[in-house]
Amino acid sequence: MRAAGRDTHHRLFYGRKGTPTQWSLADALTALEPGAEGTFLYCSGVAAIAGALLSVLSPGDELLMVDSAYDPTRSMATGLLKRLGITTRFYDPMIGAGIADLIGDTTRAILIEAPGSLTFEVQDVPAIVSVARERGITTLIDNTWATPLFLKPLEMGVDVSIMAGTKYVSGHSDVNLGTIAVNARMWKRVLQTHGDMGICVSPDDAALGLRGLRTMLVRLERHWKSAIEVASWMKAQPQVAEVRYPALEGDAGHALWKRDFTGACGLFSVILKPVPEPAFAAFFDSLALFGMGYSWGGFESLIIPFDCSTYRTATQWQPGGPAMRLQIGLEDPADLIADLAQGFACLEAAR
Repeated sequence: MRAAGRDTHHRLFYGRKGTPTQWSLADALTALEPGAEGTFLYCSGVAAIAGALLSVLSPGDELLMVDSAYDPTRSMATGLLKRLGITTRFYDPMIGAGIADLIGDTTRAILIEAPGSLTFEVQDVPAIVSVARERGITTLIDNTWATPLFLKPLEMGVDVSIMAGTKYVSGHSDVNLGTIAVNARMWKRVLQTHGDMGICVSPDDAALGLRGLRTMLVRLERHWKSAIEVASWMKAQPQVAEVRYPALEGDAGHALWKRDFTGACGLFSVILKPVPEPAFAAFFDSLALFGMGYSWGGFESLIIPFDCSTYRTATQWQPGGPAMRLQIGLEDPADLIADLAQGFACLEAAR
């Protein structure tokens, strides 16, 4: 009886410790991650990133974070982690094996995001992992864009794989979730932090995650196929200077994407040629099918303008024209293209 009482993780013991619904989702996600010892659930993607970093870092440690990380992740580094005595150094996403030159005596972890948030640089993950392994440094990756269906980071040697399950795991824009999949080396450390912080996801949210997981591959394949069609069309428009989508031939990261990934999602960015601000605004105001929204991974197409020049420190963001990020949903891509075409017509009329 005493022995059974000590095993409180794999059986129903206390609500905060988990329920069969939560374990079912965690086990299903673990099955998608070759090399995973297990998966932990969090109430959001940002919470999962915090849980992972706090499992690895202590006061006096240094974190190397990719310069193209998700902005709230950067804010966590310059806010929460800094207050805890943890320093962060940002690195160029194209650094590859050159990251060895940044590693110091206090460097304990490297946080990768592939591809980069908003700007979609594809990092050389195997090269970074190889350096980290040689120096005994923990590697973490935000794998929300590809999911473990299209990128298997633990199989590549990464220690911790993080996702915002809010996006493609859910797929319906109706639940916030975060996940951490870990290898055997990191299992006990993340388990301890997860428990000490009292992290738990409601069974209802876990059930919605399970519902979404059942159709994730079908949805992702549709997002990918439609995004290729829309991105290819955008690339051919006279108003467009550049399309940033690693799955698209000609993209700067296409070779690495082709080597390391087996698919893509529906998220990419477009940089326009210089245009007056009122004309850029007219483009957005005219769109009927694209909602203005920051999230992504759901069924509907979304679009936002962005300027990340104020939160890049290791690199410079100078695109030469206004930029926008598109999430291609499950609508007919022909309808989406027609909506974008009339948007460009309104842009031209407002010049």
